[in-house]
Amino acid sequence: MSPVGYFEHVVEPGETGMRLDALIGGLEFIASRSAAARLIDDGLVLVNGQHAPKKHAVKAGERIEIEVPPYNRGDLVAEDIPLDIRFEDAHMIVLSKPAGLVVHPAEGHWTGTLVHALLAHSDDLGSLQGEDRPGIVHRLDKDTSGLMMVAKTDMAQVALQEMIKVRSVDRRYLTLVHGWIAPDTGLIDAALSRDPRERMRMAVSDASNAKQSVTTFRVLERFEAGRFDDGFTLLECKLYTGRTHQIRVHMAYINHPCVGDPVYGARKIKADLGLERQFLHAYRLELVHPITGEKLRFLDPPPEDLASRLAQIAEDSSGRTKAGDEVLGMLSGSQLS
Repeated sequence: MSPVGYFEHVVEPGETGMRLDALIGGLEFIASRSAAARLIDDGLVLVNGQHAPKKHAVKAGERIEIEVPPYNRGDLVAEDIPLDIRFEDAHMIVLSKPAGLVVHPAEGHWTGTLVHALLAHSDDLGSLQGEDRPGIVHRLDKDTSGLMMVAKTDMAQVALQEMIKVRSVDRRYLTLVHGWIAPDTGLIDAALSRDPRERMRMAVSDASNAKQSVTTFRVLERFEAGRFDDGFTLLECKLYTGRTHQIRVHMAYINHPCVGDPVYGARKIKADLGLERQFLHAYRLELVHPITGEKLRFLDPPPEDLASRLAQIAEDSSGRTKAGDEVLGMLSGSQLS
């Protein structure tokens, strides 16, 4: 759900002609287009000081005022959902999120989220992200698995979010992508914004409101082409920014989409090795504890659905790189050091 409060947005030239509900639904503080439509229907949206219909075509320079009322889907109720916790103290939690688990309540997912599970696990969670996001510091997509941080106090929540902002948290991902990537390393510096044609998607853009997005990668292992595919490359990706769908969009942008990606991929089930979610896993997290100063490193091997796909194509491997020996060797050892 959106944070509570009053917000303003001035229409950018590149947004001219969009429907009002589509524009508002694409703003990062609004959960969805349907949530935006409810706000408009409830008279909580003004365009240049006047009420406007959902179908209003916005114009550059129009000032949109949005009032988001308190969370009104009922009090959050703790739910007994298992958590795979890798570290916990009085200040923070590190856990491994499974694919399929939504992080916080939003349109279509009012129950059964990570937040509901956290409420059942602990009475102490940071409150600075709003009533519907207790403890949340950052997010993973619903069908992306792997390591996440959760704050148990407001002090830890502020500190962890600032650490992410200044890039002092080392977050790395494993992804299997389509095709053969020849260079052993690469950098993708391509700004992202909402896709103007489909606001639930992100896209590389040169629009004025696009946000800088930087991803680096190292090749871990390459796989020869088979009957139904053009080969695969296993990558380690490191985020220098944390935009929505960043790795998935950047990989598709260089014509190597993540295997199984239902949004940015080719959606060919055999070429996707039968995988129906993106092969993307947050496998490594390193940071200095924001309160104690302790150095923490966590490693999380890929879950069974992803590991089985690597085993499926193992005989097509052309060999691991030096980075592959390093990373995959680490993952075969301890998860926490």
